[in-house]
Amino acid sequence: MKAESRAYRALLVSAIASNQGKTTVTAALARHFSKQGKHVRVFKTGPDFIDPMILQQASGHPVHQLDLWMGGTEHCRSLLYEAAGEADLILVEGVMGLFDGNPGSADLAQTLGIPVLAVIDASAMAQTFAAVAHGLRSYRSELPFAGVIANRVGSARHAAMLLPQDSDIRLFATLPTNADYAMPSRHLGLLQASEVEDLDARLDAAANALQWRHDDFPLVEFTAPETPAPISALLQGVRVAVARDAAFSFLYQSNLDCLKQLGAELVFFSPLRDAALPPNTQSVYLPGGYPELHLSTLQNNAAMRASLQAHVQAGKPVYAECGGMLYLLDSLSSVQGERYNMLGLLPGDAHMQKKLAALALQGVALPQGEVRGHSFHYSSAEIKLAPVTQAQCPNNGPLREGVYQHKRITAGYIHFYFPSNPAAIAPFFLP
Repeated sequence: MKAESRAYRALLVSAIASNQGKTTVTAALARHFSKQGKHVRVFKTGPDFIDPMILQQASGHPVHQLDLWMGGTEHCRSLLYEAAGEADLILVEGVMGLFDGNPGSADLAQTLGIPVLAVIDASAMAQTFAAVAHGLRSYRSELPFAGVIANRVGSARHAAMLLPQDSDIRLFATLPTNADYAMPSRHLGLLQASEVEDLDARLDAAANALQWRHDDFPLVEFTAPETPAPISALLQGVRVAVARDAAFSFLYQSNLDCLKQLGAELVFFSPLRDAALPPNTQSVYLPGGYPELHLSTLQNNAAMRASLQAHVQAGKPVYAECGGMLYLLDSLSSVQGERYNMLGLLPGDAHMQKKLAALALQGVALPQGEVRGHSFHYSSAEIKLAPVTQAQCPNNGPLREGVYQHKRITAGYIHFYFPSNPAAIAPFFLP
């Protein structure tokens, strides 16, 4: 039996391309309306770890991913329905350009009925802004389209040039160019929220600079899917130690939620700072992140290395993905070729490179069914094991990442989205 529908105000913030300022604008909106006392829930389209950290800081609430392929339509609908029960406003930040990807932001907006608010970088244009806005609105006639936000506006006079007075395209807001709230970045995207010391000041500055022109938001009706089958407590009572610090931070909130739904008890630790795993650890989760920025610290933390080695030697499970897998290897070399010793628990070596090595959605067939996720890395690894299975790209791309198992270690480059198949994920952590 379907639950009753919930109508709440929502917008999907997209753009013509990457680097248009979607995250800054979405964060400014979240902070702007949060400061007015509104409960704002924010979501991120597609597989992304870094933007949600900033959006969580801006809104004060956890940020989940919405991906039609990794999680499925009904899963996305459930997340939105749950948020609609508590939020005054829901914002969804898109990925890349509005029509990029398969499925992409436009597909999500159309499938779930969320009106698009398009961010357009106005810094190098005037009247052409209207043509770009018209194209975004008209390219797909069935797409719900609310209006536009002009980003990086030079002045009030500049803003007045962007749309004709008789335009039927709504200019919801403008945001001036200002270094006070620009978000610093590196090779995988923006800096992590914890790395930007003055992040709250930047978010406040962006919220204050936002010139919001309308008091109303589109109403969207969120209908819950059929009640899903309950998740079996396959990990009931299993104490899972999750690495979480500046080196290992690429964690989907939905993955943590899924482990809890499976019955696991989660405790967190830092491979950078801690001398040992938490007491009574039965299983370890090493997520991705930026180990390449902390090579010396990871190499020199001999106490943590010994603790993790003892854990594996005792026959206990470790699940590691991307940066977590690199930490398990014999060595990881920097872009400059400097070699650092890692844990030595998975035979192989890796090196960082300046160019992107892989970016693709990935689906892996496991005994309990398919698990979905994605890869995004700037390293290359030579692992001295044959993969137990290899992924397939849903868009017929050539990338086929391997999944490796050694003792009770399961590792690979793929960032799995646990809700895609909780029953297939549970054996990775089961003592």
